[in-house]
Amino acid sequence: MTTISADKVKELREKTGAGMMECKKALTEANGDSEKAVVVLRQKGLATASKKAGRSASEGSVGSYIHMDRIGVLVEVNCETDFVARTDDFKNLVKDISMHIAAANPSYTAREDVPPDVIENEKAIYRAQVAGKAAQVVEKIVEGKLEKFFGDTCLLDQVFIKDPDQKRTIKDLVTEKIAKLGENIVVRRFVRFQLGERS
Repeated sequence: MTTISADKVKELREKTGAGMMECKKALTEANGDSEKAVVVLRQKGLATASKKAGRSASEGSVGSYIHMDRIGVLVEVNCETDFVARTDDFKNLVKDISMHIAAANPSYTAREDVPPDVIENEKAIYRAQVAGKAAQVVEKIVEGKLEKFFGDTCLLDQVFIKDPDQKRTIKDLVTEKIAKLGENIVVRRFVRFQLGERS
């Protein structure tokens, strides 16, 4: 059995923000491999988050971000209790999401918010681009392009601007906070204003 040093546990805790015991368990499960332990923690976070997803989230806060007096963002992020809404972890999450919206300019909060006619229109464009290929190949290409469309236009599917190398999405970021804070967290809505643009 691999011996897990306190330094390794501390290092993983600093990297992920997970509790000491969770870090130790993850390192034990990963035989001391820090990278694998991160994956273990993320998987557990997803499992924990999915259990909490059905719970009501009616507290939280409206965050704002102004970039050089040219771009302004308001975002509503909900959690279950006022106690969690006042924590630095939650406030930092709201701030990070506000800044991300300013930089990445998403059109929708989640893929479920994209109107069906927009999706059908995108699919029609993609099918026209690959006309002449076998039907099953066309559908695979269309699905792949549609996933990229969601990744470009839907806030929760976008890669977090502060972490582009890890391919961590806003949804992943929220899931990590759910696992850490122990409450359901929902990005409810946002609005983004850019100087000179019409809404």
